[in-house]
Amino acid sequence: MVVVRWGDENPPVTPGFSSVTQGWPAKCSLRRMYGILLLLISTLCLAGTPAVKRPAAIPAERTLATAIEDATKTGVVSAGATGARVVRAQILLDRARFSPGEIDGVYGEDMKTAIRGFQETHQLDANGTVDAATWKLLNRDMNRVLTTYTITAADAKYSYQPLPTETNEKAKRKALGFETPEEALGERFHCSPKLITDLNPGKKLDQAGERITVPSVRRMAVSGLATRVVVSKANRTVIAYSAADKPLAQYPATIGSVHDPLPIGKWAVTSIVPNPWFNYDPNLFWNPDPKAAKAVLPPGPNNPSGSIWIGLSKEHYGIHGTPDPGAIRHSESAGCIRMTNWDAVDLSHMIRRGTPVILEE
Repeated sequence: MVVVRWGDENPPVTPGFSSVTQGWPAKCSLRRMYGILLLLISTLCLAGTPAVKRPAAIPAERTLATAIEDATKTGVVSAGATGARVVRAQILLDRARFSPGEIDGVYGEDMKTAIRGFQETHQLDANGTVDAATWKLLNRDMNRVLTTYTITAADAKYSYQPLPTETNEKAKRKALGFETPEEALGERFHCSPKLITDLNPGKKLDQAGERITVPSVRRMAVSGLATRVVVSKANRTVIAYSAADKPLAQYPATIGSVHDPLPIGKWAVTSIVPNPWFNYDPNLFWNPDPKAAKAVLPPGPNNPSGSIWIGLSKEHYGIHGTPDPGAIRHSESAGCIRMTNWDAVDLSHMIRRGTPVILEE
């Protein structure tokens, strides 16, 4: 084998190449000739080599999580809107304590009410749409709106069971817990079970160590306690006010019904009971089940009072959680003020026994 060094002035001629070189003009240097020959050999080798498979192009459609995190997409969010921008706005409203209720990526009346409350508090046009000015204020919260959560061993060991529909059968349970992992995670991260599954396709939500994407719903700190709580029947809201008469938080609520109207008046907080038992008395309902008897239902997020009971000085009435967060503002109650569990718990941290509660039209 002959080794060609590019520094050689007169490199040796490789046998077998003589017939090729004899036809070249004399003025063509051997260095150039060898360079061209090597180029030809390389080309022939490449021609016989299978084509290298290029990586697939990144799909034009981004993932839902990426779209939600994109703070540059600030188009108007209004009635009928769905998708990533709605989720982003809902998370930011939730963190600012203008709760949209269950974060689900759908613009509804509860979200509209949250937007208007946020706009009024910040002296914006209270049009109920997330416009440029509203986006500017919301996006002042520059923290990521999604985070990663790792399923714990306790999560994986939780006993998820379907609940009976009969009150007397529920009374036989030790607890009225979550029925599915999606429900439990939705409760923890203030969102619908569907959003949990949409953000985590193919993930095993009941397997310890599984890392999933969830809304980041750590709320802004509150300075001081609420000096009063106002429940509006017309707006279906619960607003906690500071000593400076500024809203500390606004929450959506289900408030009474035609048969069990809200007891308008000035009352006060008499008790704050986490994980309450529920005393079911059919005589207190206008349409009781004739087969149902008095029963005591155990605690749990699916207890009729949810995760917390805030008793009022009006007997049998209170502010409490719910087993069905998606129905808040879209259903009726037996006269009480019903909120999502996470909102009711949040409110409980701002009040004390004796805090005035005004129930108004």
